[in-house]
Amino acid sequence: MITLLAGTNRPNSRARRIATYYRAVLTELGAESQILDLAELPTDFIISALYDQVGTNPEFNRLSTMLDAGNKLVIITPEYNASFPGVLKAFIDGLPYPGGIAGKKAALVGLSSGGQGGLLAMAHLTDILMYLGTAVLPQRVRLPFINKDLNDSDGLNLDLSRQLLREQAQALLAF
Repeated sequence: MITLLAGTNRPNSRARRIATYYRAVLTELGAESQILDLAELPTDFIISALYDQVGTNPEFNRLSTMLDAGNKLVIITPEYNASFPGVLKAFIDGLPYPGGIAGKKAALVGLSSGGQGGLLAMAHLTDILMYLGTAVLPQRVRLPFINKDLNDSDGLNLDLSRQLLREQAQALLAF
């Protein structure tokens, strides 16, 4: 089981739409997957699920448990203010420590409206994942100008974007 983590809590986010697209690619490749959308986090999870409240919020626990279903994940993160969304960091901080995502293998996909395609977001996220004991696939995919590339049918307009995601998915399956 591969978990596709939409790395923002923005409703109907582009990250969620890319997760849906990526899931179709994994299905074509014969891989089982699920989508973990941070938009489903409880609005008060920073208070009700972290620190001395660890393990007490059933909705947070449900999402946390989704990560335990397999040993591979794809984190699709937009770039917010030259990094990844704070809600993704807070979610990671709320996972069991040590443990949580330790020993898992991760692929990263970065999104941005600008030309960098989430490069800074993925660099920051890679440091954190490696600190937590998660192996990061070197083949990171940047999707720049996502507002032009992602179409109304949740497909990608650019052949290169489709090719890069498929190649990354194949590399993740072999990782």
